[in-house]
Amino acid sequence: MFFFFFISAGQGRDASYPAFFCPVARRSGVEKQFLTSGFCSICITFAYGKDKERQDMSAIKTVIFDLDGTLLNTLEDLADSTNHALACFGFPPRTLDEVRRFVGNGVRKLVERALPDGTDSGRFEAVFDCFKRYYVDHCMVKTGLYPGIAELLEALKAGGYRTAIVSNKLQGGVDELYRRYFADTVQVAVGERPDVPCKPAPDMVETALRELGATKAGAVYVGDSDVDVATAAAAGLPCISVLWGFRDRDFLLRHGATCLAETPADIWRLLQGGSIGCGQSSKE
Repeated sequence: MFFFFFISAGQGRDASYPAFFCPVARRSGVEKQFLTSGFCSICITFAYGKDKERQDMSAIKTVIFDLDGTLLNTLEDLADSTNHALACFGFPPRTLDEVRRFVGNGVRKLVERALPDGTDSGRFEAVFDCFKRYYVDHCMVKTGLYPGIAELLEALKAGGYRTAIVSNKLQGGVDELYRRYFADTVQVAVGERPDVPCKPAPDMVETALRELGATKAGAVYVGDSDVDVATAAAAGLPCISVLWGFRDRDFLLRHGATCLAETPADIWRLLQGGSIGCGQSSKE
């Protein structure tokens, strides 16, 4: 069964902001709102599956975010750092699409995949060390927030949500990006640490929850990849998979995604009481 909600709007000064972030939608739930002047025009579609497949997120008060491909578009800086390290040791460069396929399991795995098959371990460690040193100093050259992310994080902060970032990126890189983009809106940022297994193991998520003083009850995980779907499952959390990142809809559905968001505003709507069926997106 499909439910269609039409939210009409005028062309006032707030017309460029998603309806999900407006005070009226936050107060009463967007599924009941027919906004008038001053807000953007948007059509929202729910797709409900069987009752057992529905994910009700109205009780969520903690949001754990993946970083690369979810909050930040980091792909070009990752590709440039990879190719810098490869060039330093005489290896051929990789294309942007190749690097897109290589990311998701941490930068060690990224460099491993970027190197030719058969590269010996000593050579790999040298290239990896070069990558790490270069990337920490060049992680914000072309990187930026995806559209709507800043507004979403501000809305979550204003709404009293606890938020954290969990990334397979090196902790030094996570710290640099956190200070630049998230220090005012996100409470915790967990990167690759020697004593914490990387995603898809649940340890990073559990570390973030401990640092937030939160529990798994009332928490949700948000990410853009199959690794994120697996991480949420391992941690026992519901997962919102985003469609603006490094993996497309078909890929995510094939790898177990059950709740898809096309925009950051969709995440806000879900947290305000929307529910969505298995294998469907919030906008079809």
